[in-house]
Amino acid sequence: MTSAASPHLTGGLNTLVIRGRVDADRAELTPRGELVHGCADVLARTLAELPAGVTRVDLDMADVHFMDTAGLQFLDVLGDFRRRRSLTVTVTNWNGQPRRILQLAGVNTADPLTGTDSADATPAGPAAPAVALERAERLHVLQEEVDQLRQAIASRPVIDQARGILMATHGCSSDQAWHILRETSQLSNTKLRDVAAAVTASAEADGPAPPAALRTALQRAAARRRRS
Repeated sequence: MTSAASPHLTGGLNTLVIRGRVDADRAELTPRGELVHGCADVLARTLAELPAGVTRVDLDMADVHFMDTAGLQFLDVLGDFRRRRSLTVTVTNWNGQPRRILQLAGVNTADPLTGTDSADATPAGPAAPAVALERAERLHVLQEEVDQLRQAIASRPVIDQARGILMATHGCSSDQAWHILRETSQLSNTKLRDVAAAVTASAEADGPAPPAALRTALQRAAARRRRS
């Protein structure tokens, strides 16, 4: 039993695949890939294919390496399924970035479905506005972290190219080239990605030289590396 999502771009083609097996009345599901747009639909199809006699579903999330706010929809689908079928569902082995996102969202990583049931419902009465505001703030922080990670993934190729150029130009190591880029960024008050793009563009045939301020900062950073 396998369900898959369409390719999704976050720095490469990534697919959510859910593999599973059924042993008597227990289903073991192993999602692999990313919990992004469409992941809830993949899970819904997988759950719909389970035999009627299943009374327990265990998900091992160890192979899920990235999630955004769509991952919370994934948990909503799972929680709805558990309530409708009145069965036991576990979701374990959250690691890395997905675990961090759940923590930012205020979800219990040991029992994330608790946050999709009544325990996560906004209480009535005077406390309701404060709880709703806190939840909105958590989701805002969560989305900011996801956006920053996406930018880092998108920036990685040009940063790697710039490191290679600096290694060849200054005869330095990869780590030293990384420090040159970072220090140039700080000295010139320029985003790291923009520094890397300027270095990469200047290495092309007839490519433009970096702006004067950036060029000065790059020279100072490289000189410091040589002295260190």
